[in-house]
Amino acid sequence: MISIFDIFKVGIGPSSSHTVGPMKAAAAFAAALLQEGFNEDTARIVVETYGSLALTGQGHGTFDALLLGLEGSLPHDIPLADIPERLRRIRNDRVLYLNGREIGFDVAADIQVHGDKVLPKHPNGLCFTAQNADGMVLKKQVYYSVGGGFIVTEEAFGEETGVQAEVPYPYASCAELLAQCRLNQLNISEVVLANEAALAGCSEAEVRRRVAEIADVMEACIKRGLGGDGELPGGLNVRRRAPQLAAKLRVLRASEIVNTQLWPMVYAMAVNEENASGGRVVTAPTNGAAGIIPAVLYYFRKFNPHANQERVEDFLLTAGAIGILYKTNASISGADVGCQGEVGVACSMAAGAYAEVIGGTPKQVENAAEMAMEHHLGLTCDPVGGLVQIPCIERNGIAAEKALKLGTLALLEDGMDKKVSLDEVIQTMLQTGRDMKATYKETSLAGLAVTLQKKAVPVSVRVVEC
Repeated sequence: MISIFDIFKVGIGPSSSHTVGPMKAAAAFAAALLQEGFNEDTARIVVETYGSLALTGQGHGTFDALLLGLEGSLPHDIPLADIPERLRRIRNDRVLYLNGREIGFDVAADIQVHGDKVLPKHPNGLCFTAQNADGMVLKKQVYYSVGGGFIVTEEAFGEETGVQAEVPYPYASCAELLAQCRLNQLNISEVVLANEAALAGCSEAEVRRRVAEIADVMEACIKRGLGGDGELPGGLNVRRRAPQLAAKLRVLRASEIVNTQLWPMVYAMAVNEENASGGRVVTAPTNGAAGIIPAVLYYFRKFNPHANQERVEDFLLTAGAIGILYKTNASISGADVGCQGEVGVACSMAAGAYAEVIGGTPKQVENAAEMAMEHHLGLTCDPVGGLVQIPCIERNGIAAEKALKLGTLALLEDGMDKKVSLDEVIQTMLQTGRDMKATYKETSLAGLAVTLQKKAVPVSVRVVEC
């Protein structure tokens, strides 16, 4: 099993698959050079980007992430204030610090962009090559960034991931999860809590402490987003909207014209504006969909009179369980299955989690999660200019509002006569993604990206070996 802490990872914007994953892959390659004794002889590193990483890498911060990763930085702890100066030094001085020693690095020559080619196993492919001073190849490694900040090597692709450990309530599908709940008279959050303690070899109290930390990072991101101002980077001249929208809602509240349903939309937009600016966010389950779960959770905290710390933690435990089902049985990569695998999955996670903390049974949680995905099937990924801004920011807001309504709707019925299960809709989402044209899967080669940018679509994309 994988852990909910694999689903909820602290990182930086704007993309988990295009920023977080490439940074982790670059850092892993640099570490491997040191561990395998190639570091001292390495005089040049060439990074080749393929498919979606090449096509939208500039807007998603992929190339900057690669530079920082090769210098050993990781998304969860990189000092954000240091990034601009480090990137300036690498690009202008053409010097990279590889495990403490300087090597030359010419960004224009050493990061190669192959937008018309994809590697065989996933649209997000990277190939790293280390050479000595004579040009001889010392080490070569292919990585795939498979969504949500997860990376996998060429050799390990398709292998089971996660921790090999005995858990008290194992499940590989929602049907099995519901069976564990039924047989042991537990809520979904209780099943996940016990499993997480077993996976980590710690107490349930320690698991709750770590979950509470994730909730606090999410809340802090909302507050930073509500306090931001100005335009988002990238050249589209998109202004931050969340602070002004929040101010207008406060005026309405003071006038006793209250519409609390709009708050989760604004909270989600605040998070995604932070993400678009390269700020600190939590993958939930991805950066492109990072606003939905924090928004619904913060709404619950602020507006539900029965909210308490334990229920906040239960929310994330339940959301994590649903995210694990999508990650292990389908995909959470926009480059793989379109935005249904990002915003759709996040909405499903949030709806199910909200249903539990407002009193839903495990079956009602399933129904909320299923309905949320059912109404995101076929959602394309078409970021304008390769930036996680249009339509991504507003799309998160809409999905947060939808999650709240579907979570509430699920409690009005027992759900026992529902015709579609969560397992069935997960498989449908995966097949829909497989059937979707590649131009609609995080390539910025169709949809709004073309309508607004008037970009030409390549005639064909070739599958190649690195």
